[in-house]
Amino acid sequence: MNEVKEKATAGNGTSASGTAVRWGVAIDLKRCTGCQSCTVACKAENGTPPGVFWTRVLEQEEGVFPFAYKVFMPVRCNHCDDPPCVPVCPTGASYKREKDNLVLIDQDQCIGCGSCVVACPYDARFLPESGRGYYAEKTPYEHVAYEKWQKGTVQKCTLCVHRIDRGLKPACIETCPTKALVFGNLNDPESEISKLARERPHFRPSEELGTDPNVFYLT
Repeated sequence: MNEVKEKATAGNGTSASGTAVRWGVAIDLKRCTGCQSCTVACKAENGTPPGVFWTRVLEQEEGVFPFAYKVFMPVRCNHCDDPPCVPVCPTGASYKREKDNLVLIDQDQCIGCGSCVVACPYDARFLPESGRGYYAEKTPYEHVAYEKWQKGTVQKCTLCVHRIDRGLKPACIETCPTKALVFGNLNDPESEISKLARERPHFRPSEELGTDPNVFYLT
């Protein structure tokens, strides 16, 4: 029911109650196994250049033998409500979409100065050095995928805006085999992500910086 409701909001940017949509992602650290499915799904869906991973999974060893274990933490753009990457852009290429909270880049206006890359406290923006592919010659897939990206411009996670606007979930969310990633409208109190934010202990990355990130890590 909630999924149907959230799909219906994608086109006009308003929820069933008439309030603006605020998209967010909840990441359940107890469910994440570090399988990198989200990394691969993002890469395949968006066709990013070599070395550019909009979504990636960090891992760290905790504990001591014989009780050592690994902790996995998927990271991406947090689509902050107060994104520091936006005001530093000299051309207005980095902006927050009016109908929701998605932070996007207009590649026609981006001059590749890198100001936003430096300003982002999450290392979530990338300025590819070239438009080359993984091999000596681009594959048919790369020829098609790379048409979306202009050489010398910044790129980042868009939360698969092209899918959201068609009423679909981001590719990483659809792919996660353990359902560790939950996507939804934080302004809808009945959405799954809102309920998780109310009911589960969580933290938001570097929220002390005042960025008001929309990614929640459930602990």
